[in-house]
Amino acid sequence: MTINSRIPGFKDLTVEERRNKIGEMVGFTEDDKKLLSLETVPRDVLNRMIENVIGYFPSPLGVATNFKINEKDYLVPMVVEEASVVAAASNAARIARIKGGFYATTTDPVMIGQIQVLNVDTPFFAAQKILSEKERLLKKANDLDPVLVKFGGGAKDLEVRVIPSILEEMVVVHLLVDCRDAMGANAVNTMVEGIASDIEEITGGKVLLRIISNLADRRLVRARAVFDKDALGGEEVVDGILAAYAFADADPYRAATHNKGIMNGITSLVLATGNDTRAIEAGAHAYAARFGYYGSLTTYEKNKDGDLVGTIELPMALGTIGGATRAHPTAQLSLKILGVKTAVELAQVAASLGLAQNLAALRALATEGIQKGHMKLHARNIAASVGATGELIDKIAKKMVEDKKIRMDYAEELLKKFTGRN
Repeated sequence: MTINSRIPGFKDLTVEERRNKIGEMVGFTEDDKKLLSLETVPRDVLNRMIENVIGYFPSPLGVATNFKINEKDYLVPMVVEEASVVAAASNAARIARIKGGFYATTTDPVMIGQIQVLNVDTPFFAAQKILSEKERLLKKANDLDPVLVKFGGGAKDLEVRVIPSILEEMVVVHLLVDCRDAMGANAVNTMVEGIASDIEEITGGKVLLRIISNLADRRLVRARAVFDKDALGGEEVVDGILAAYAFADADPYRAATHNKGIMNGITSLVLATGNDTRAIEAGAHAYAARFGYYGSLTTYEKNKDGDLVGTIELPMALGTIGGATRAHPTAQLSLKILGVKTAVELAQVAASLGLAQNLAALRALATEGIQKGHMKLHARNIAASVGATGELIDKIAKKMVEDKKIRMDYAEELLKKFTGRN
């Protein structure tokens, strides 16, 4: 099914009109429509997902438009509570479309399983002994998951490190597993646990931890785009974005907020598709510090035409099968809206979304400041929180923005004024 993610006026539609529009484009069934109109996820689904369930915590599910990635259009589902995030991503994607959209690539979906070995008398000698048994260990690991192997995945390589610690020199084995379309935690953890006794026998040491690493630096995704200088606002804006990027790459205090903006987009998609937000966040931030200092996950340059060129690179351990992605019906519906077929494709969308979100934030900072657009939407939340309803929400929000007094007490004052209450 081919879609066009450029939908002018989409934000001006009602919730039901937006739902129907997306449904027409991606082919919602009656069950899909019912699911999106429900106020909760079925209790039995919730109770299977985690323990001690007492209810659910709803968050808005929105759709970012305008995304063209590798010559294909996408509607991007995002679950996020922060105002202006979806709008900002959609606007940045619109600008990227002028020069062809986003282009993204990935490495193979390889995850690292770690085995920690303690009490090894000769750690470097033991490391070489482990490597000499590599083929046998890989075969045993793969025998534990023949289905993954059948689809082209499985344990592909084995590495050994000797690392110092406050206790002793530890031998650490890395099992490299191609997880295909799964995030891979269950498969990887099963494999490293399965070969742990063999590692003990080879080294004479004691295996303690056997677990996946969320620094998935063998499972990278890269995305790039050219942002038209005129659409951004001209040469001065381009130079301002470059200066803002340079600040982030030089200073960890700025980089933390810079990268948080990237994850505003990525985490929203990860959550919408039922993937592990904590794993993705941990891997991204660890990767930002891979050179011994914490810096930017994106880069920006100016090309010969004066346009802004942006790139992003980070680990992206996402799955389209297994876990909450399969268990949660709305996560399945999000994948249907997105139209991705593989975990690799999902990762490419996520990286492009992160780059778009970052560009939007830097552009705002370099021009009007981050608050102007954000506070317009935030004002509506404040108006609603003091009891305004219907058209009164927009009336109070507009007045607060005009007066530059976006505060709860002023919203209450305006509510009394507009309703005639004392």
